[in-house]
Amino acid sequence: MRIVTLQTESGLRAGLEWNGRYLDIATNLSHLPSSVRELLRLGEVVHAQLQQLPERIEKPIYERGPIRLAAPIPDPPKVICVGLNYKDHAAESGAAIPAEPVLFSKFSSAVIGPEEPIRLPKVSKEVDYEAELVIVIGKRGRYIAEQEARQYIAGYTIGHDVSARDWQLRKPGGQWLAGKTFDTFAPIGPALVTRDEIPDPHQLHIELRLNGQVMQRSNTNQMIFSVDKLVSYISQVVTLEPGDLIFTGTPPGVGFARKPPVFLKPGDVVEIEIERIGILRNPVMAED
Repeated sequence: MRIVTLQTESGLRAGLEWNGRYLDIATNLSHLPSSVRELLRLGEVVHAQLQQLPERIEKPIYERGPIRLAAPIPDPPKVICVGLNYKDHAAESGAAIPAEPVLFSKFSSAVIGPEEPIRLPKVSKEVDYEAELVIVIGKRGRYIAEQEARQYIAGYTIGHDVSARDWQLRKPGGQWLAGKTFDTFAPIGPALVTRDEIPDPHQLHIELRLNGQVMQRSNTNQMIFSVDKLVSYISQVVTLEPGDLIFTGTPPGVGFARKPPVFLKPGDVVEIEIERIGILRNPVMAED
């Protein structure tokens, strides 16, 4: 299934993508919540009900063109990110391949959806792009065994780990959090694709295009730490909750490692495409 958050006249509504259209879930199944995160909290029992939804459509049905999508999880409890999780990216960054996952975070205020603009901060001149597969947690857990990790995953979406390199790398102490969590620096979408639709998250083509030019192209089979390892490892540190997002790292081709460097500028358009999930598109503009 492809679960989305719709921007409607009555506010944000959980929806189901079906045959190129969107169905409002709570309107057709009134006992279910209108928030995707709250749907996830109900667990696997909701899955079968959502699969049957197209057979019992009442209203409304939204066409893909006129309706706009918000981030599939617009209000994640936590946004946890993994650095240096592709071997080639570690090499181009001049960093050793880590023995354990490198973790940092973003605030939920950084999250935006498809077609929403990435706003370049007035205080940064080196804003970079990073295409990433994102894990969406569907079940609460702590100290999760690696072999049981998939049971805690609701599905996957596309993420863009926008990064202010001058803040991340050249501020005192190395300000990873500050450089990564400016407002609008975590676009996600277009949909949450449930894990049954992606049986192997480690065999997905991933590509980022900047103004139509391919800048990153790889496959998730190049990740150093698997999806299962990441969920298990992170759950040793924090209790994972439904709706938590885990950005799994980016492949090579980022802007700051290029010669000369390439940074985002007003008027740019970034598209990230991941096999089986779709395309996340965001324009770039200067901060007001």
